[in-house]
Amino acid sequence: MPTGVHLRDARQQLFDAAERVLLRDGPNGLTSRAVTDEAACAKGVLHRHFTDFDAFLTELVLDRAAQLETQAHELRETVGTGTVADNLTSALTTLFGPVPVAIIPLITFRDELRTRLRQAMPGGGIAILAHVTTAVSAYLADERAMGRISADADIDSLTLSLVGGGHLLFADRDPDPPTTATVNKLVTTVLAGVVQRRPG
Repeated sequence: MPTGVHLRDARQQLFDAAERVLLRDGPNGLTSRAVTDEAACAKGVLHRHFTDFDAFLTELVLDRAAQLETQAHELRETVGTGTVADNLTSALTTLFGPVPVAIIPLITFRDELRTRLRQAMPGGGIAILAHVTTAVSAYLADERAMGRISADADIDSLTLSLVGGGHLLFADRDPDPPTTATVNKLVTTVLAGVVQRRPG
């Protein structure tokens, strides 16, 4: 039991350290040495728990991607409440938070990481984008089923526009992320013509 607790703690400490390095120094700055230095531990600690650095990065991405599942569930819970545009604006702002946005170029940057993510999960080559896409698509489908989006709306095209546009907005965050109004403008533009107007 103590070994299990120690292992879990070490993994989490290394993941948190890697996240800080990634946010501060970008994908190029994320090395095993940088991670262990940030975590204030010996370099051997990382290799005791992971076969190599790409294995560590794969687990890091899968761990952070799994956290998006909670946010995706929260988006589904908003179906039928508020406005479709406001719900999606809030969701995109959360799903494209600083950590997910920082992880996407890391995946793009490392071929071996993409290969391992594909092996670990179907369509997992760009794991973070896959999770965001699934969340947005499921939400739109639910809203269409409730009649708040027109029955002939092309969910796939809407999802692609929202996720692609959202990623571009948040990836180009210099020095700050886009405002709520900027995100909302993207969402309302994409949804123009498919959101059903309520009488009155």
